[in-house]
Amino acid sequence: MLLDDLSKFSKLSPFELKDQLIAIASSDAQRMMLNAGRGNPNFLATLPRWAFVSLGDFALREAERSYSFLDSGFGGLPEREGIVQRFETYATNHRMTDGVRFLRSAISYVKDQLGLNRDAFLAEMVSAFLGCNYPTPPRILPHIEKIVKAYLAQEMFGGVPRAGDFSVFATEGGTAAMTYIFQSLRENGLIEPGDKIAISTPIFSPYLEIPMLDEYRLEIVDIRMDEHPDWQLPATEIERLLDPAVKIFYLVNPSNPPSTKLSNAVLDQLTTLVAMRRPDLFIVTDDVYATFADDFVSLFARCPNNTLCVYSFSKFFGATGWRLGAIALHDTNVFDAALDALPEVTKLLLDKRYASLTTQPRKLRFIDRMVADSRAVALNHTAGLSVPQQLQMALFSLNGLMDREHRYKDAAKQLIRQRYQTLYRNMGVAAARRANDVNYYSLIDLQEIGGQLYGGEFEAWFVKSNLGTSFLFRLAQETGVVLLPGKGFEVVNASARVSLANLTDIEYAAIGRFTRQVLDEYNQDFKKQAAQRVEAALI
Repeated sequence: MLLDDLSKFSKLSPFELKDQLIAIASSDAQRMMLNAGRGNPNFLATLPRWAFVSLGDFALREAERSYSFLDSGFGGLPEREGIVQRFETYATNHRMTDGVRFLRSAISYVKDQLGLNRDAFLAEMVSAFLGCNYPTPPRILPHIEKIVKAYLAQEMFGGVPRAGDFSVFATEGGTAAMTYIFQSLRENGLIEPGDKIAISTPIFSPYLEIPMLDEYRLEIVDIRMDEHPDWQLPATEIERLLDPAVKIFYLVNPSNPPSTKLSNAVLDQLTTLVAMRRPDLFIVTDDVYATFADDFVSLFARCPNNTLCVYSFSKFFGATGWRLGAIALHDTNVFDAALDALPEVTKLLLDKRYASLTTQPRKLRFIDRMVADSRAVALNHTAGLSVPQQLQMALFSLNGLMDREHRYKDAAKQLIRQRYQTLYRNMGVAAARRANDVNYYSLIDLQEIGGQLYGGEFEAWFVKSNLGTSFLFRLAQETGVVLLPGKGFEVVNASARVSLANLTDIEYAAIGRFTRQVLDEYNQDFKKQAAQRVEAALI
């Protein structure tokens, strides 16, 4: 592909542009393509998966108890009474695998730490593995909700005391959560075309693309992070949330792609602003990378009544294919308060919409409306995340809760932070880690690094020549490396997003060297053009 006309790609999502770059990078069969353009991790949690397998073996034996007189592959629904005792017999008579040990610990943990009935818990887990019942309630199974809530409280609240209880909706990953939130806000009249939505940028590109769709037509207010105080929100940007026309504030925390968490100072400013001047503000925070941060505290903890929290199990547990996500909302919240304050004409329309679900539709909470809306209301009785998925979600949560020494978490952090150092060391630039850095991704600031390596005149030339997208295509064509454009995530500087989760240390070393190689080539182009200008001036 010729690199002289890249304008046709200017409107593509970075994830669609990635496909073009992959086609170029893989065109040379003599080299290996290195795709660091997507955040799918190449590590995963094994213990909760072993537990899933072991529970499956026990669950099938439980199912066979009901129809043991038939030799036809028949099974029945598991019996709750005495199920823990039967599991202990099973555990004693089978090899004590990692999965069995995990399950025995989990049964003790939920009783001692969460106050759950052991038989009820295990019966729910066995039934979930077998997938023999509809998700009931559709929002999330009751014991699994208690487990997921405990996990989210551990990971999102830090040392902040919980301000009341909250509820959880299990979803098909964080992407489904995003879809359901936007959809229910619209269906319930909480957002309308022309409304202002504030978005903290840079950000995961779908958050920029969804509000522009015809069914939403929202006006985006760009609340821009500043790169040099470690990608934090300046006070002047936070103050833009004081505009009463701004209905919602969307953010990803830790950010994607800068991969930094909000500082305590920024959290304090946002908390004060909401409490004192914008108590009506809706906040939606996507905290999928929280578990890779040190001492993380979510706005869900700091502004509990205003914040709807999205979490996905995909990245930390290496489970993108499982499609496991959760929406959490405090039981006292501004979303429900806004429903109460809707005009009567709107309430009448919503009464009609939800009339098949309840005799008192106005008491239907926003989180439960999301469940119904996710299945066009009429299919609410068959809504909900599949129960085997909910089971794996619970086992992942228990893994996080029972890992008192943080062995898995520390290993995951160490792995990606080592890759970050390797990448920048091989580019030949310093990579000092700052307090709020998370490092799941890194934004390679091409113009700034170019300035460090070759001087300010080169940096100015690189910016003026608008070489950010050209760099990505040249990198793919010459070296087989695929990165994503920072521009697609609303990054101002010419930059490239690299995922530090999905390749090996030696491959990140290669990406660092190839990035430096292409920058060196641009520097040669710069010198050649400078020499030509001097020569032309002398003629």
